[in-house]
Amino acid sequence: MRYWLMKSEPDEVSFDDVLAAPDRTVAWFGVRNYQARNFMRDQMQVGDGILFYHSSCAVPGVAGIARVASGAYPDATQFEEGGKYFDPKATRETPRWISVDVQALAQGRYLPLTELRAVPELEDMVLLQKGSRLSISPVTPGQWKKILALAGLS
Repeated sequence: MRYWLMKSEPDEVSFDDVLAAPDRTVAWFGVRNYQARNFMRDQMQVGDGILFYHSSCAVPGVAGIARVASGAYPDATQFEEGGKYFDPKATRETPRWISVDVQALAQGRYLPLTELRAVPELEDMVLLQKGSRLSISPVTPGQWKKILALAGLS
């Protein structure tokens, strides 16, 4: 089992949106970074743990815990002409971008980025590295356990 941090802008899809969705599950769409895409395509497995992170908002932070609920499949938004995530180079025969389904598991205490930065056990976390902007990044088992404890979910 692996662990991941996945960033979402809460005005697009918030953790509350996922909790309210049928089966508490949504498609993770709109990833347009090759490294993040490759994590989803090549390394994510059903059941992997996810730290659902709110980004590009007033108080960025970990909003909840989720799991990977499907294998990788083509992201439908790449084919929507005029859409925010449309990619004119993608075709249904050779899609460039993929999605996975994400299922909400638990909503603990919200953990702001400023608090995460102050935790010595998390100093090596990809999210906290200078210049890190990946929307999906790996999380170590130790980092996962520490964040669950901080959120009151362990």
